[in-house]
Amino acid sequence: ASSQEYQRRRRLRCTTHYTGGAYLRTGLAMPIDRREFLKLGGLALAGAMPELLQAGDALALRPAESHGHADYTLRIGRSLVELAPDHIVSTRTYNGRFPGPLLRLKQGRPVVVDIHNDTDTPEQLHWHGQFLPTAVDGAAEEGTPYIPARGMRRIAFMPGPAGLRFYHTHLHAGADLDLGQYSGLVGPVYIEPQQESGAWDREVFLTLKEFDPFFSKGGDMAMDFLRPDERDPALQRRGEKTMKASLAGGAPHGYEVGYQTFSINGRMLGHGEPIRVRAGERVLLHIVNGSATEIRSLALPGHTFTVVALDGNPVPHPAAVPVLWLGTAERISAIVEMVHPGVWILGDLADDDRTRGMGIVVEYAGYGGKPQWIKPPPFQWDYRRFASPDAPSPATPDETLELTFAKRNAALHGFNQWTVNGQPFDMQAMQPAFRLQYGKRYRLRMHNASDDIHPMHLHRHSFEITRIAGQPVAGVMKDVAMLGGYQSMDVDFTADQRGLSLLHCHMQLHMDFGFMALFDCA
Repeated sequence: ASSQEYQRRRRLRCTTHYTGGAYLRTGLAMPIDRREFLKLGGLALAGAMPELLQAGDALALRPAESHGHADYTLRIGRSLVELAPDHIVSTRTYNGRFPGPLLRLKQGRPVVVDIHNDTDTPEQLHWHGQFLPTAVDGAAEEGTPYIPARGMRRIAFMPGPAGLRFYHTHLHAGADLDLGQYSGLVGPVYIEPQQESGAWDREVFLTLKEFDPFFSKGGDMAMDFLRPDERDPALQRRGEKTMKASLAGGAPHGYEVGYQTFSINGRMLGHGEPIRVRAGERVLLHIVNGSATEIRSLALPGHTFTVVALDGNPVPHPAAVPVLWLGTAERISAIVEMVHPGVWILGDLADDDRTRGMGIVVEYAGYGGKPQWIKPPPFQWDYRRFASPDAPSPATPDETLELTFAKRNAALHGFNQWTVNGQPFDMQAMQPAFRLQYGKRYRLRMHNASDDIHPMHLHRHSFEITRIAGQPVAGVMKDVAMLGGYQSMDVDFTADQRGLSLLHCHMQLHMDFGFMALFDCA
Protein backbone atom coordinates (compact mmCIF):
# COMPACT_ATOMS: atom_id res chain seq x y z
CA ALA A 1 0.00 0.00 0.00
CA SER A 2 1.16 3.57 -0.64
CA SER A 3 1.75 5.90 2.29
CA GLN A 4 -1.25 7.99 1.20
CA GLU A 5 -3.48 5.00 1.92
CA TYR A 6 -2.15 4.43 5.44
CA GLN A 7 -5.32 5.41 7.29
CA ARG A 8 -7.65 4.08 4.58
CA ARG A 9 -6.07 0.64 4.90
CA ARG A 10 -6.63 0.70 8.64
CA ARG A 11 -10.30 1.52 8.15
CA LEU A 12 -10.99 -0.96 5.34
CA ARG A 13 -9.56 -3.88 7.28
CA CYS A 14 -12.36 -3.54 9.86
CA THR A 15 -14.87 -6.39 9.75
CA THR A 16 -16.84 -5.97 12.98
CA HIS A 17 -17.65 -2.95 15.10
CA TYR A 18 -18.32 -2.44 18.76
CA THR A 19 -19.00 0.88 20.43
CA GLY A 20 -17.27 0.81 23.80
CA GLY A 21 -17.87 2.81 26.96
CA ALA A 22 -20.68 5.07 28.01
CA TYR A 23 -20.30 7.34 25.01
CA LEU A 24 -22.99 9.88 25.98
CA ARG A 25 -23.30 10.61 29.66
CA THR A 26 -25.24 13.13 31.67
CA GLY A 27 -23.85 16.51 32.66
CA LEU A 28 -22.85 19.53 30.64
CA ALA A 29 -20.12 22.11 31.04
CA MET A 30 -20.90 24.99 28.71
CA PRO A 31 -18.06 26.92 27.09
CA ILE A 32 -16.75 29.90 29.08
CA ASP A 33 -15.40 33.19 27.83
CA ARG A 34 -12.11 34.83 28.80
CA ARG A 35 -13.61 36.94 31.61
CA GLU A 36 -15.23 33.92 33.23
CA PHE A 37 -12.03 31.94 32.75
CA LEU A 38 -9.99 34.52 34.65
CA LYS A 39 -12.57 34.64 37.43
CA LEU A 40 -12.12 30.93 38.02
CA GLY A 41 -8.64 31.59 39.37
CA GLY A 42 -10.23 33.11 42.46
CA LEU A 43 -12.27 30.00 43.24
CA ALA A 44 -9.33 27.87 44.31
CA LEU A 45 -10.64 27.58 47.87
CA ALA A 46 -14.25 26.83 46.97
CA GLY A 47 -15.24 23.57 48.63
CA ALA A 48 -12.41 21.58 50.18
CA MET A 49 -9.00 23.15 50.83
CA PRO A 50 -6.81 22.44 47.77
CA GLU A 51 -3.72 20.35 48.10
CA LEU A 52 -0.70 22.60 47.63
CA LEU A 53 2.27 21.03 45.93
CA GLN A 54 5.81 22.27 45.65
CA ALA A 55 7.26 21.37 42.27
CA GLY A 56 10.83 22.14 41.29
CA ASP A 57 13.82 22.85 43.49
CA ALA A 58 13.71 26.60 42.79
CA LEU A 59 10.08 27.15 43.72
CA ALA A 60 8.41 27.42 47.11
CA LEU A 61 5.02 29.00 47.79
CA ARG A 62 4.49 30.93 50.99
CA PRO A 63 1.22 30.23 52.87
CA ALA A 64 -0.22 33.60 51.89
CA GLU A 65 0.43 32.86 48.24
CA SER A 66 -1.39 29.54 48.45
CA HIS A 67 -4.63 31.47 49.10
CA GLY A 68 -4.17 33.82 46.14
CA HIS A 69 -4.99 33.54 42.48
CA ALA A 70 -3.48 30.90 40.25
CA ASP A 71 -1.85 31.90 36.99
CA TYR A 72 -4.11 29.47 35.15
CA THR A 73 -7.23 27.50 35.99
CA LEU A 74 -8.18 24.32 34.16
CA ARG A 75 -11.55 22.66 34.68
CA ILE A 76 -12.10 19.06 33.63
CA GLY A 77 -15.74 18.49 32.74
CA ARG A 78 -18.15 17.29 30.10
CA SER A 79 -19.25 19.58 27.30
CA LEU A 80 -20.62 19.58 23.79
CA VAL A 81 -18.08 20.16 21.02
CA GLU A 82 -19.49 21.39 17.72
CA LEU A 83 -17.25 19.77 15.12
CA ALA A 84 -19.71 20.95 12.45
CA PRO A 85 -23.23 22.43 12.66
CA ASP A 86 -24.70 18.99 12.02
CA HIS A 87 -22.17 17.05 14.11
CA ILE A 88 -21.93 17.72 17.84
CA VAL A 89 -20.19 15.34 20.23
CA SER A 90 -20.37 15.06 24.01
CA THR A 91 -16.92 14.54 25.49
CA ARG A 92 -14.63 15.45 28.37
CA THR A 93 -12.85 18.76 27.88
CA TYR A 94 -10.73 21.39 29.58
CA ASN A 95 -12.64 24.60 30.30
CA GLY A 96 -15.62 23.50 28.21
CA ARG A 97 -13.80 23.53 24.91
CA PHE A 98 -11.59 21.54 22.58
CA PRO A 99 -8.71 21.87 22.39
CA GLY A 100 -8.00 23.09 25.89
CA PRO A 101 -6.73 26.68 26.13
CA LEU A 102 -3.27 27.42 24.80
CA LEU A 103 -0.98 27.96 27.79
CA ARG A 104 1.92 30.28 26.95
CA LEU A 105 4.49 29.93 29.70
CA LYS A 106 7.86 31.60 30.18
CA GLN A 107 11.06 29.63 30.48
CA GLY A 108 12.43 30.19 33.98
CA ARG A 109 9.29 31.85 35.33
CA PRO A 110 7.35 29.74 37.90
CA VAL A 111 3.67 29.08 37.29
CA VAL A 112 0.75 28.08 39.53
CA VAL A 113 -2.15 26.10 38.05
CA ASP A 114 -5.44 25.13 39.69
CA ILE A 115 -6.94 21.97 38.22
CA HIS A 116 -10.61 21.34 39.03
CA ASN A 117 -12.22 17.99 38.26
CA ASP A 118 -15.97 18.42 37.75
CA THR A 119 -16.48 14.76 36.80
CA ASP A 120 -17.21 11.66 38.87
CA THR A 121 -13.92 10.01 37.79
CA PRO A 122 -10.53 10.74 39.43
CA GLU A 123 -8.26 12.25 36.78
CA GLN A 124 -4.61 12.83 35.89
CA LEU A 125 -3.22 15.76 33.91
CA HIS A 126 0.15 15.01 32.31
CA TRP A 127 2.50 17.86 31.37
CA HIS A 128 3.90 16.11 28.34
CA GLY A 129 7.51 16.93 27.44
CA GLN A 130 8.41 18.88 30.57
CA PHE A 131 11.05 18.01 33.17
CA LEU A 132 8.92 17.97 36.30
CA PRO A 133 8.89 16.15 39.66
CA THR A 134 6.80 13.00 39.89
CA ALA A 135 4.26 14.74 42.16
CA VAL A 136 3.40 17.07 39.27
CA ASP A 137 4.20 15.15 36.07
CA GLY A 138 0.72 13.63 35.98
CA ALA A 139 1.08 9.84 35.86
CA ALA A 140 -0.31 7.57 38.55
CA GLU A 141 2.34 5.00 37.61
CA GLU A 142 4.97 7.45 38.87
CA GLY A 143 3.01 8.25 42.02
CA THR A 144 1.34 11.52 41.01
CA PRO A 145 -1.76 11.97 43.22
CA TYR A 146 -5.06 11.90 41.34
CA ILE A 147 -7.18 15.00 40.90
CA PRO A 148 -10.13 13.73 42.95
CA ALA A 149 -13.62 13.44 41.50
CA ARG A 150 -15.51 16.68 42.22
CA GLY A 151 -12.29 18.02 43.73
CA MET A 152 -9.18 19.96 42.74
CA ARG A 153 -5.41 20.24 43.08
CA ARG A 154 -3.16 23.27 42.98
CA ILE A 155 0.26 22.63 41.49
CA ALA A 156 3.28 24.86 41.04
CA PHE A 157 6.27 24.26 38.81
CA MET A 158 9.08 25.80 36.79
CA PRO A 159 8.22 25.34 33.09
CA GLY A 160 10.81 23.78 30.86
CA PRO A 161 12.34 23.07 28.51
CA ALA A 162 11.34 25.77 26.04
CA GLY A 163 9.31 24.90 22.97
CA LEU A 164 6.07 23.20 21.99
CA ARG A 165 4.75 20.89 24.73
CA PHE A 166 1.19 19.89 25.58
CA TYR A 167 -1.03 18.69 28.40
CA HIS A 168 -3.42 15.77 28.34
CA THR A 169 -5.18 13.24 30.50
CA HIS A 170 -3.15 10.23 31.54
CA LEU A 171 -6.02 8.05 32.65
CA HIS A 172 -6.17 4.30 32.06
CA ALA A 173 -9.13 3.85 29.69
CA GLY A 174 -9.09 0.12 28.95
CA ALA A 175 -12.30 -0.73 27.09
CA ASP A 176 -14.02 2.58 27.91
CA LEU A 177 -13.84 4.86 24.88
CA ASP A 178 -15.13 7.78 26.93
CA LEU A 179 -11.94 7.97 29.03
CA GLY A 180 -8.30 8.82 28.47
CA GLN A 181 -7.25 10.45 25.23
CA TYR A 182 -10.28 9.04 23.44
CA SER A 183 -11.91 12.09 25.04
CA GLY A 184 -11.19 15.74 24.32
CA LEU A 185 -8.75 16.22 27.21
CA VAL A 186 -5.88 17.69 25.19
CA GLY A 187 -4.42 21.19 25.12
CA PRO A 188 -1.27 22.88 23.74
CA VAL A 189 1.54 24.43 25.77
CA TYR A 190 4.17 26.77 24.39
CA ILE A 191 7.10 27.58 26.67
CA GLU A 192 8.65 30.76 25.34
CA PRO A 193 12.45 30.71 25.32
CA GLN A 194 14.34 33.56 26.88
CA GLN A 195 15.22 34.72 23.36
CA GLU A 196 13.11 34.04 20.24
CA SER A 197 14.77 33.97 16.83
CA GLY A 198 11.94 35.96 15.23
CA ALA A 199 12.45 34.23 11.86
CA TRP A 200 8.71 34.21 11.12
CA ASP A 201 5.87 36.69 10.82
CA ARG A 202 3.33 34.91 13.03
CA GLU A 203 2.46 31.63 14.71
CA VAL A 204 -0.51 29.30 14.24
CA PHE A 205 -1.27 26.46 16.67
CA LEU A 206 -3.02 23.34 15.34
CA THR A 207 -4.24 20.38 17.41
CA LEU A 208 -5.17 17.25 15.42
CA LYS A 209 -7.82 15.00 16.90
CA GLU A 210 -10.33 12.25 16.04
CA PHE A 211 -13.76 11.74 17.62
CA ASP A 212 -16.53 9.13 17.64
CA PRO A 213 -14.25 6.15 18.39
CA PHE A 214 -15.33 2.55 17.94
CA PHE A 215 -13.71 -0.86 18.34
CA SER A 216 -13.00 -3.01 15.33
CA LYS A 217 -11.23 -6.24 14.46
CA GLY A 218 -8.10 -5.38 12.56
CA GLY A 219 -5.12 -6.78 10.73
CA ASP A 220 -1.71 -5.44 9.73
CA MET A 221 -0.73 -1.78 9.94
CA ALA A 222 0.81 -0.18 6.85
CA MET A 223 4.12 1.51 7.65
CA ASP A 224 5.81 2.20 4.34
CA PHE A 225 6.11 5.94 4.96
CA LEU A 226 8.98 5.45 7.46
CA ARG A 227 12.65 5.44 6.48
CA PRO A 228 14.92 3.61 6.91
CA ASP A 229 12.63 0.68 6.18
CA GLU A 230 14.93 -2.31 6.70
CA ARG A 231 13.34 -4.95 8.92
CA ASP A 232 15.20 -7.19 11.33
CA PRO A 233 14.70 -10.76 10.03
CA ALA A 234 14.91 -12.29 13.52
CA LEU A 235 12.28 -9.93 14.90
CA GLN A 236 10.04 -10.54 11.90
CA ARG A 237 10.31 -14.33 12.19
CA ARG A 238 9.46 -14.14 15.88
CA GLY A 239 6.47 -11.86 15.42
CA GLU A 240 5.03 -13.69 12.43
CA LYS A 241 5.46 -17.09 14.09
CA THR A 242 3.60 -15.94 17.18
CA MET A 243 0.77 -14.38 15.15
CA LYS A 244 0.35 -17.42 12.88
CA ALA A 245 0.16 -19.72 15.90
CA SER A 246 -2.51 -17.51 17.48
CA LEU A 247 -4.65 -17.37 14.34
CA ALA A 248 -4.20 -21.10 13.72
CA GLY A 249 -5.48 -21.73 17.24
CA GLY A 250 -8.76 -20.01 16.38
CA ALA A 251 -8.10 -16.57 17.85
CA PRO A 252 -9.32 -13.57 15.81
CA HIS A 253 -7.26 -10.45 15.32
CA GLY A 254 -7.28 -8.30 18.46
CA TYR A 255 -9.41 -5.19 18.79
CA GLU A 256 -8.26 -1.95 17.20
CA VAL A 257 -9.83 1.50 17.45
CA GLY A 258 -11.28 3.41 14.49
CA TYR A 259 -12.92 6.83 14.28
CA GLN A 260 -15.84 8.32 12.39
CA THR A 261 -14.95 12.03 12.53
CA PHE A 262 -11.74 14.05 12.39
CA SER A 263 -10.85 17.61 13.26
CA ILE A 264 -8.21 20.29 13.49
CA ASN A 265 -8.68 22.65 16.44
CA GLY A 266 -12.02 21.03 17.15
CA ARG A 267 -13.61 21.73 13.76
CA MET A 268 -14.09 19.48 10.77
CA LEU A 269 -12.70 20.58 7.41
CA GLY A 270 -14.83 23.37 5.97
CA HIS A 271 -16.59 24.24 9.22
CA GLY A 272 -14.03 26.35 11.07
CA GLU A 273 -12.32 29.64 10.41
CA PRO A 274 -9.62 29.33 7.73
CA ILE A 275 -6.00 30.22 8.30
CA ARG A 276 -5.90 33.60 6.59
CA VAL A 277 -2.53 34.55 5.13
CA ARG A 278 -0.89 37.09 2.87
CA ALA A 279 1.50 36.35 0.04
CA GLY A 280 5.10 36.47 1.24
CA GLU A 281 4.31 35.76 4.89
CA ARG A 282 6.36 33.26 6.86
CA VAL A 283 3.94 31.37 9.09
CA LEU A 284 5.24 29.18 11.91
CA LEU A 285 2.92 26.22 12.39
CA HIS A 286 2.96 24.53 15.79
CA ILE A 287 1.25 21.15 15.30
CA VAL A 288 0.22 18.71 18.05
CA ASN A 289 -1.00 15.20 17.29
CA GLY A 290 -3.52 14.86 20.11
CA SER A 291 -4.84 11.49 18.95
CA ALA A 292 -5.27 8.52 21.24
CA THR A 293 -4.06 6.02 18.65
CA GLU A 294 -3.58 7.52 15.17
CA ILE A 295 -0.51 8.48 13.15
CA ARG A 296 -1.24 11.60 11.11
CA SER A 297 0.09 13.23 7.95
CA LEU A 298 -0.31 16.79 6.65
CA ALA A 299 0.32 18.41 3.27
CA LEU A 300 -0.42 21.84 1.81
CA PRO A 301 -0.54 21.88 -2.02
CA GLY A 302 2.11 24.07 -3.60
CA HIS A 303 3.96 24.64 -0.33
CA THR A 304 6.73 23.06 1.69
CA PHE A 305 7.32 22.87 5.43
CA THR A 306 10.71 23.83 6.84
CA VAL A 307 10.88 21.78 10.03
CA VAL A 308 12.65 23.78 12.75
CA ALA A 309 11.72 21.74 15.84
CA LEU A 310 10.56 18.24 16.71
CA ASP A 311 8.67 17.76 19.99
CA GLY A 312 9.59 21.35 20.84
CA ASN A 313 13.34 20.76 20.49
CA PRO A 314 15.20 22.68 17.75
CA VAL A 315 16.59 20.34 15.10
CA PRO A 316 20.29 20.51 14.15
CA HIS A 317 19.40 20.71 10.45
CA PRO A 318 16.15 22.49 9.54
CA ALA A 319 14.95 20.83 6.35
CA ALA A 320 12.16 21.50 3.86
CA VAL A 321 9.70 18.65 3.28
CA PRO A 322 6.44 18.37 1.28
CA VAL A 323 4.64 16.23 3.89
CA LEU A 324 4.67 16.05 7.68
CA TRP A 325 4.17 12.79 9.56
CA LEU A 326 3.37 12.81 13.27
CA GLY A 327 3.10 9.75 15.47
CA THR A 328 0.69 9.83 18.38
CA ALA A 329 1.73 12.69 20.74
CA GLU A 330 4.49 13.97 18.45
CA ARG A 331 4.75 17.70 17.76
CA ILE A 332 6.28 19.55 14.86
CA SER A 333 7.11 23.23 14.49
CA ALA A 334 7.57 24.17 10.84
CA ILE A 335 7.78 27.41 8.86
CA VAL A 336 5.69 27.72 5.68
CA GLU A 337 6.50 30.49 3.23
CA MET A 338 3.26 31.65 1.63
CA VAL A 339 4.34 31.73 -2.00
CA HIS A 340 1.45 30.02 -3.81
CA PRO A 341 -1.67 32.25 -3.64
CA GLY A 342 -5.09 30.68 -3.70
CA VAL A 343 -7.45 28.83 -1.39
CA TRP A 344 -6.00 25.49 -0.32
CA ILE A 345 -6.65 22.57 1.97
CA LEU A 346 -4.01 21.79 4.58
CA GLY A 347 -4.98 18.18 5.21
CA ASP A 348 -4.22 14.53 5.76
CA LEU A 349 -3.04 12.41 2.85
CA ALA A 350 -5.72 9.80 3.61
CA ASP A 351 -8.74 10.74 1.48
CA ASP A 352 -11.24 9.14 3.88
CA ASP A 353 -9.91 10.97 6.92
CA ARG A 354 -9.52 14.31 5.15
CA THR A 355 -13.05 14.27 3.73
CA ARG A 356 -14.35 13.33 7.18
CA GLY A 357 -12.73 16.38 8.70
CA MET A 358 -8.95 16.09 9.06
CA GLY A 359 -8.05 19.34 7.35
CA ILE A 360 -8.25 23.12 7.53
CA VAL A 361 -8.55 25.76 4.83
CA VAL A 362 -5.64 28.13 4.09
CA GLU A 363 -6.95 31.27 2.40
CA TYR A 364 -4.78 33.97 0.83
CA ALA A 365 -5.95 37.57 1.07
CA GLY A 366 -7.88 38.58 -2.03
CA TYR A 367 -8.71 35.01 -3.07
CA GLY A 368 -11.95 33.06 -2.79
CA GLY A 369 -13.73 30.04 -4.14
CA LYS A 370 -13.70 26.37 -3.33
CA PRO A 371 -10.62 25.17 -1.43
CA GLN A 372 -8.36 23.01 -3.59
CA TRP A 373 -6.60 19.75 -2.72
CA ILE A 374 -3.80 18.30 -4.83
CA LYS A 375 -2.18 15.05 -3.74
CA PRO A 376 1.57 15.49 -3.26
CA PRO A 377 4.07 13.05 -4.76
CA PRO A 378 5.10 10.07 -2.60
CA PHE A 379 7.33 11.04 0.31
CA GLN A 380 8.91 9.06 3.12
CA TRP A 381 9.48 10.37 6.66
CA ASP A 382 13.02 10.02 8.01
CA TYR A 383 14.25 11.48 11.30
CA ARG A 384 17.80 11.42 9.88
CA ARG A 385 16.82 14.23 7.50
CA PHE A 386 16.91 16.65 10.44
CA ALA A 387 20.18 15.46 11.97
CA SER A 388 23.43 17.32 11.53
CA PRO A 389 25.71 15.56 9.03
CA ASP A 390 28.72 17.03 10.85
CA ALA A 391 27.64 16.07 14.36
CA PRO A 392 30.08 13.87 16.26
CA SER A 393 29.05 10.35 17.13
CA PRO A 394 27.00 10.17 20.34
CA ALA A 395 28.95 9.69 23.53
CA THR A 396 29.37 6.11 24.68
CA PRO A 397 26.64 5.41 27.24
CA ASP A 398 27.41 4.23 30.75
CA GLU A 399 24.97 1.36 30.24
CA THR A 400 22.82 -0.09 27.47
CA LEU A 401 19.39 -1.46 28.38
CA GLU A 402 17.86 -3.99 25.99
CA LEU A 403 14.07 -3.84 25.62
CA THR A 404 12.00 -6.11 23.39
CA PHE A 405 8.35 -5.29 22.72
CA ALA A 406 5.96 -8.05 21.67
CA LYS A 407 2.26 -8.64 21.09
CA ARG A 408 0.05 -11.42 22.42
CA ASN A 409 -2.76 -11.44 19.90
CA ALA A 410 -6.29 -11.12 21.37
CA ALA A 411 -5.01 -12.45 24.71
CA LEU A 412 -7.20 -10.32 27.02
CA HIS A 413 -10.90 -10.79 26.20
CA GLY A 414 -10.20 -10.06 22.55
CA PHE A 415 -7.71 -7.24 23.20
CA ASN A 416 -4.05 -7.56 22.31
CA GLN A 417 -1.71 -7.75 25.29
CA TRP A 418 1.68 -6.06 25.03
CA THR A 419 4.87 -7.08 26.80
CA VAL A 420 8.23 -5.48 27.57
CA ASN A 421 10.92 -8.14 27.87
CA GLY A 422 8.18 -10.76 28.15
CA GLN A 423 6.15 -9.04 30.88
CA PRO A 424 3.04 -6.87 30.59
CA PHE A 425 2.95 -3.91 32.96
CA ASP A 426 1.10 -4.68 36.20
CA MET A 427 -1.19 -1.75 37.11
CA GLN A 428 -1.67 -3.17 40.61
CA ALA A 429 1.97 -3.65 41.57
CA MET A 430 3.43 -0.79 39.46
CA GLN A 431 6.96 -1.96 40.18
CA PRO A 432 9.98 -0.42 38.40
CA ALA A 433 11.64 -2.73 35.89
CA PHE A 434 14.93 -0.82 35.70
CA ARG A 435 17.11 0.91 38.31
CA LEU A 436 19.09 3.94 37.17
CA GLN A 437 21.86 5.97 38.77
CA TYR A 438 21.45 9.73 38.77
CA GLY A 439 23.65 11.53 36.25
CA LYS A 440 24.55 8.50 34.16
CA ARG A 441 23.90 8.27 30.43
CA TYR A 442 21.76 5.34 29.32
CA ARG A 443 21.05 3.85 25.92
CA LEU A 444 17.66 2.23 25.40
CA ARG A 445 18.02 -0.36 22.65
CA MET A 446 14.41 -0.96 21.69
CA HIS A 447 13.45 -4.01 19.59
CA ASN A 448 9.96 -4.19 18.06
CA ALA A 449 8.85 -7.80 17.56
CA SER A 450 5.52 -6.69 16.07
CA ASP A 451 4.47 -5.19 12.76
CA ASP A 452 2.86 -2.17 14.47
CA ILE A 453 4.47 1.25 14.65
CA HIS A 454 5.01 2.30 18.26
CA PRO A 455 5.40 6.00 19.17
CA MET A 456 7.65 5.54 22.22
CA HIS A 457 7.48 8.19 24.94
CA LEU A 458 9.75 8.70 27.94
CA HIS A 459 8.36 10.90 30.71
CA ARG A 460 10.34 13.70 32.35
CA HIS A 461 13.25 13.53 29.87
CA SER A 462 14.23 14.23 26.29
CA PHE A 463 16.29 11.63 24.47
CA GLU A 464 18.64 11.63 21.50
CA ILE A 465 17.93 9.22 18.66
CA THR A 466 21.28 7.52 18.01
CA ARG A 467 20.42 4.60 15.69
CA ILE A 468 17.44 3.57 13.55
CA ALA A 469 17.38 0.12 11.95
CA GLY A 470 21.16 0.01 12.17
CA GLN A 471 21.66 3.49 10.69
CA PRO A 472 23.45 6.08 12.89
CA VAL A 473 21.76 9.36 13.84
CA ALA A 474 23.05 12.25 15.94
CA GLY A 475 21.61 15.40 17.44
CA VAL A 476 17.86 14.78 17.03
CA MET A 477 16.30 15.31 20.47
CA LYS A 478 12.74 14.11 21.12
CA ASP A 479 10.40 12.77 23.76
CA VAL A 480 8.35 10.60 21.35
CA ALA A 481 9.79 8.62 18.43
CA MET A 482 8.09 6.21 16.03
CA LEU A 483 9.64 2.75 16.21
CA GLY A 484 8.89 0.90 12.98
CA GLY A 485 7.51 -2.61 12.71
CA TYR A 486 10.17 -5.35 13.14
CA GLN A 487 12.81 -2.66 13.64
CA SER A 488 15.23 -1.63 16.38
CA MET A 489 16.02 1.88 17.56
CA ASP A 490 18.57 3.27 20.01
CA VAL A 491 17.83 6.38 22.06
CA ASP A 492 20.18 7.91 24.63
CA PHE A 493 19.28 10.00 27.67
CA THR A 494 20.85 11.24 30.87
CA ALA A 495 19.10 10.14 34.06
CA ASP A 496 18.86 13.64 35.53
CA GLN A 497 15.37 13.34 37.06
CA ARG A 498 15.19 11.50 40.37
CA GLY A 499 12.35 9.13 41.13
CA LEU A 500 10.12 7.15 38.79
CA SER A 501 9.87 7.84 35.05
CA LEU A 502 7.46 6.03 32.75
CA LEU A 503 8.35 4.64 29.33
CA HIS A 504 5.41 3.60 27.16
CA CYS A 505 3.93 3.37 23.72
CA HIS A 506 1.75 6.47 23.40
CA MET A 507 -1.06 4.60 21.67
CA GLN A 508 -3.73 4.45 24.37
CA LEU A 509 -4.83 0.97 23.32
CA HIS A 510 -1.29 -0.36 23.68
CA MET A 511 -0.31 1.26 26.97
CA ASP A 512 -3.61 0.28 28.62
CA PHE A 513 -2.94 -3.36 27.81
CA GLY A 514 0.58 -3.75 29.11
CA PHE A 515 2.91 -1.57 27.02
CA MET A 516 4.61 0.36 29.84
CA ALA A 517 7.74 0.11 31.98
CA LEU A 518 9.02 2.15 34.92
CA PHE A 519 12.54 3.43 35.53
CA ASP A 520 13.61 4.33 39.08
CA CYS A 521 16.47 6.82 39.36
CA ALA A 522 18.24 7.28 42.68
